[in-house]
Amino acid sequence: MRPALYRTLALFAATSLLIGCGSADQADTTVNRYQINHICGDSPNCVSTQDEREAHYLSPFVLTAKGTKSWKQIQRLALTLPGAALADERPDYFRVVCTSMFFRFKDDFEVMQVGDILEVRSASRVGYSDFGVNRERAEQFRHHLLTAGYVQSE
Repeated sequence: MRPALYRTLALFAATSLLIGCGSADQADTTVNRYQINHICGDSPNCVSTQDEREAHYLSPFVLTAKGTKSWKQIQRLALTLPGAALADERPDYFRVVCTSMFFRFKDDFEVMQVGDILEVRSASRVGYSDFGVNRERAEQFRHHLLTAGYVQSE
């Protein structure tokens, strides 16, 4: 009976350790996640309008006259992205956390208005490759903005 108890305790400890390690980097703590003005790292899990390297580059989001007056509506469109929840909001800036459905990975999607330009950055919190998820998210956001008449076509 004792060996079964030890095996159960060992299994419980190992499971707790693995769960803790898997979610530690993704926890939305008081860490400052304001990264919009930073270029992406070397891993291909980030895209940005401010990063000129081809693997990370997003073409500019140029606002229309209507778009420059539609900040709250732009924010609402970002919140329609899959798994999106507002995490931070400041004048002319917001950050949305997008949580994947299956593995519950968290990505940061940031938008900042600078004049008639939207700076956009989408980055995974963990892992190396995101299999294009962040680029797809940013382009989906662009499509929503185009449909609403908030940005110019490329």
